[in-house]
Amino acid sequence: MNQINKDYQRLPGSYLFAEVKRRQEAYEKAHPDQNVIRLGVGDVTLPLAPAVIEALHQAVDEQADAATFKGYAPDHGYDFLREAIQKNDFAARGADIAVDEIVISDGAKSDSSNIQEIFGPDIKIAVGDPVYPVYIDSNIMAGRGGDYDEETGKWSDLVYLSATAENNFKPALPEEPVDLVYLCYPNNPTGTTLNTADLQKWVDWANENDAIIIFDSAYESFITEEDVPHSIFELPGSRTCAIEIRSFSKRAGFTGVRLGATIIPKELEIDGVSLLDLWKRRVSTKFNGAPYIVQRAGEASYSKEGKAQIEEMLAYYRRNARLIKEGLETAGYEVFGGVNAPYVWLKTPQGMDSWDFFDFLLENAQIVGTPGVGFGPSGAGYFRLTAFNTYEKTAEAVERIKALNK
Repeated sequence: MNQINKDYQRLPGSYLFAEVKRRQEAYEKAHPDQNVIRLGVGDVTLPLAPAVIEALHQAVDEQADAATFKGYAPDHGYDFLREAIQKNDFAARGADIAVDEIVISDGAKSDSSNIQEIFGPDIKIAVGDPVYPVYIDSNIMAGRGGDYDEETGKWSDLVYLSATAENNFKPALPEEPVDLVYLCYPNNPTGTTLNTADLQKWVDWANENDAIIIFDSAYESFITEEDVPHSIFELPGSRTCAIEIRSFSKRAGFTGVRLGATIIPKELEIDGVSLLDLWKRRVSTKFNGAPYIVQRAGEASYSKEGKAQIEEMLAYYRRNARLIKEGLETAGYEVFGGVNAPYVWLKTPQGMDSWDFFDFLLENAQIVGTPGVGFGPSGAGYFRLTAFNTYEKTAEAVERIKALNK
């Protein structure tokens, strides 16, 4: 008798950002004359850098010539891109990563949801709370969640590491045995981060407890402060306990182009089995590789011209984040993040529920954000705004929020 995977049905409601979009579209349909400003989903608005566009055009022309045509990409990525990543993202920061430890993908979201497949079904998983929903949802789909408690918003078999204003958004180390922990820094959704000493504690803990850290560094390009690691592999001991997932979506504006990478050191093993070998086997079986033209675009983002152009883009979004942070502070909100990340995390006013504040902003200021509770129970009473809209619309959104207080 045919059956479905019932773990999919155990997921409560719809995916967070799908629900945000549904409510937004329903409001726009009912109020077609209103100008809605979107500061909810972390999608970029600036066009790709000229150096990246030039590389795309050149690669497309190569695909029109039999002498330079490329079909399937190498399973784990073209060497020209892996070498560029190794040189610019790791060697330049003193991180000991080899080219063949870098596996190219179509984005960090795919890798952060798929990486759990190389681990056993009964492992104990810890997640930051609040957390990027994909970390939890992908493990629920794999049957690792246990039972869901609607009252607490938690799964019985997951360990939640609370990160709120009370602990400066720095979750405590797990107090019970854990096999795998997901860390995202700079953090989505809170926009906060860990300094070198903070992250070193996690590396030391993982090595002492035979645990593995999945480190999502999707927002490392937004770091502006000293003593904030761009990669977990900058830290001693990380090669025996960490997997890092990297993204071109926010660094180079590739949200619509799709490109990422996962890095697994050769030393990382479980019972003598290489996790790098397992991941490469999984990728070879289930993925035909990021397109040649996209990988050439990724390579161009590391060129001298590409890096300069992309830095201008990042500075643009950083200015937006600063504008939101300072504007909300002026309006009397308690605000976090927005310094080393493109996200601003704020406490909802007067103890308002996260979704109620979503509706309040949409109905009274025509602004779309993301309810903090959608990222986990510790996100209740918080709200996320992104810096990825245009400067003009971001400035207008800030003025609308200020006007609400008046």
